[in-house]
Amino acid sequence: MGLVLRLVLIYIPRTVDWDTWDYLELGRNLLHHGTYGMGSGANLHPSLFRLPAYPILLALFDSIFGSLANSGWMVALYLFQAVADIAAGLLIAAFARRFLSERAGEITLALAMLCPFTAAEAGTAMTECLSIFAVSLGIYAAGRAIAAEQSGARDIRAMLLAASASALAMLLRPDGAILPAALAIGIFCYTLRTRSQNHGRNLRRALAATAVFSLLALLPTAVWAARNWIDFRVFQPLAPRYIADPGERDNAGIHRWLRTWSIEYVSTANVWWHVGEATIDPANLPTRAFDSPAQREQTLALIADYNRVLSTSAAFDARFAALAAERVQAHPIRYYVWLPILRIGDQVFRPRTDEFSLEPNWWAWSTRPGQTTAAILLGLLNLAFVAAAAWGFLCRRVPFAWMLGAYLLFRFALLATLEAPEPRYSIQCFPIFILAAAAALSVRFSDTAANVTPPWDDQNSPAVRKSSSD
Repeated sequence: MGLVLRLVLIYIPRTVDWDTWDYLELGRNLLHHGTYGMGSGANLHPSLFRLPAYPILLALFDSIFGSLANSGWMVALYLFQAVADIAAGLLIAAFARRFLSERAGEITLALAMLCPFTAAEAGTAMTECLSIFAVSLGIYAAGRAIAAEQSGARDIRAMLLAASASALAMLLRPDGAILPAALAIGIFCYTLRTRSQNHGRNLRRALAATAVFSLLALLPTAVWAARNWIDFRVFQPLAPRYIADPGERDNAGIHRWLRTWSIEYVSTANVWWHVGEATIDPANLPTRAFDSPAQREQTLALIADYNRVLSTSAAFDARFAALAAERVQAHPIRYYVWLPILRIGDQVFRPRTDEFSLEPNWWAWSTRPGQTTAAILLGLLNLAFVAAAAWGFLCRRVPFAWMLGAYLLFRFALLATLEAPEPRYSIQCFPIFILAAAAALSVRFSDTAANVTPPWDDQNSPAVRKSSSD
């Protein structure tokens, strides 16, 4: 059923994101010209615009399957991603089966296979699908590694798998660094919590395990960091957040101004994506973008001046920075507390219209009743996943809750800072949402495995002994 769902979503045509073509250009230039950069001919220059894993993957599929008609190479890519997404579901189901119960494993498998949000990413030529796979593999492997550490052994294969998943996450997206950070916390804390009288030995073992994992995880990114130092003389182990390459100007003033009012995906689509590319319609600015009639006039005048030249010069950026400073000074709590919370809520709970090519203004029932209905149903389903996951954490049923919870907290902290919110930035949370929801929905005392002391608490549990002998 999971495979059928993904094949159906691949068959239904959806919009291809512009980032896909940037990834492909980077990969093609590396594969055919030996330069990881943008442009062609004499205008081809090295770049650190995007991390290299996905561009290389796209270029390989284009090279191998490029002769197929009707962009057949992209269909081959989607099929590969469908397999990766199914594998991700199998990994978290195996994790739930080992550390919760047989029933929890079955529920996890069902939720993972039938989740339309992760399944939709398989038919999108973007990094999200493989990022979900990396998170799932990291969780599975870290669980095995921790269980071995608590039993007094060291599962170097599990450590290597967890590190490989972390490296993959970091080489796909800059926010992939959240995964190794959360896994390192889990490996350290749960190894330290091993029930032993020798606390000094526990500390040494926890430090050693964390160091081994961290070293293995960072080694692949060292190659990318070395390349960036050689080409640009900058220390950049991931990718810059705003600029494409060193020397380019960062529109910090515009970014800060957006953070003084932007909380939803509609603003991203109607305002942020127009900056430096097209005119900004003042009607798309919500009332929260102005604190007074005078400030409204000031903002509209600035937008009008920008619309005449369609460029983000240093002078324009300085004017936006002054406007942002005025708004932050007048309402610091709004800027530092309420708006970040609302951004998190929008990216976690908003109906995932982008994955299904629905209009961002999904609530416009009078003009698009079908899309509004579909968006509401998707939103309710998304809410059900999040609510069930929250219940699993609140009931303390989630295994390795510190590690999985740390990943969610780090991800939410990142979402809070984004001046251009998009729901797809929270899709990497779904392996954890699915695990936690399965923990809440499973009947914990329905089989023998659920009655033993959890392996993350007791080194003598049967599950840990089993893990150390596998």
